[in-house]
Amino acid sequence: MKIRPLHDRVVVRPLESEEKTSGGIIIPDTAKEKPSEGKIVAVGQGARTEEGRVVPLDVKKGDRILYGKWSGNEVKVDGEDLLIMKESDIMGVIG
Repeated sequence: MKIRPLHDRVVVRPLESEEKTSGGIIIPDTAKEKPSEGKIVAVGQGARTEEGRVVPLDVKKGDRILYGKWSGNEVKVDGEDLLIMKESDIMGVIG
């Protein structure tokens, strides 16, 4: 992949949602909700303070995260749909 996020941004690969409910009902693509779980594939260097000091991010490449339903900007890199978002859009790390 040829993308490097800047400052306090991360690149996230959304994880696919389940295609069946726990009761066995198959959900069509048109009715699926936008996923809110993903895996970080790249991170920026960190945010800069007013003094110019870099504050490193709390997340790292490979973390599984939860993010807001409408967080980030969708981009397509090498034919793959990804999200670029600020670290502040991330609600938590799974695991």
